[in-house]
Amino acid sequence: MAYWLMKTEPEAFSLDDLAARGQEPWDGIRNYQARNFLRAMRPDDGVFIYHSRVAAPGIVGLAEVRSGAHPDPTQFDPSSKYYDPQSRPEAPRWDLVDVGFRARFATVITLEELRQVPEFADSPLLRKGNRLSILPITAEQWGSVLGRANIV
Repeated sequence: MAYWLMKTEPEAFSLDDLAARGQEPWDGIRNYQARNFLRAMRPDDGVFIYHSRVAAPGIVGLAEVRSGAHPDPTQFDPSSKYYDPQSRPEAPRWDLVDVGFRARFATVITLEELRQVPEFADSPLLRKGNRLSILPITAEQWGSVLGRANIV
C-alpha cells in the first residue's frame, strides 16, 4: 500500500463533493510528474485530500484509490478545459484514477501545523514554489497525520 496527497481547490471540487458522489475520476491532471504519480497508484492506496487556495490550506479528510490509472477522457474532448489537441486515443498522454471518499476530519490539519510535524520536514509539500497537485506521502507522514486527526 502506498499513500498520496491530492490537492484540490474546494470551489472547483471539495471533499464534500467527493463524499456526495462517493467516487469520482480524478481528471484534469496536466503535469507530467503528477501524471507519473497517478500511474504509480494502485487500488486501496490511501489518499489525503488537501484543500488549497483557501484561507487556511490543509488536509481535510481521507479518500482511497479505487482504480489503476487509465486514460483521462477529457484530453480528447474539444469542449473540455483539459483538452489536449496533441493527445490521441491510440497514444494518450494523460491518465486519471478513480478516487473514493473515506472520511472527513473534524478540523483541518493546516499547512502551518504540518510545518511543525517532524515527519514532514523534507516533504515537497512544504517547499516554496511547490505546485504539484499530487504528492507521495510516506508511511510515517501518514501515521503522523492520522494521529493528529479527529475523524468524523
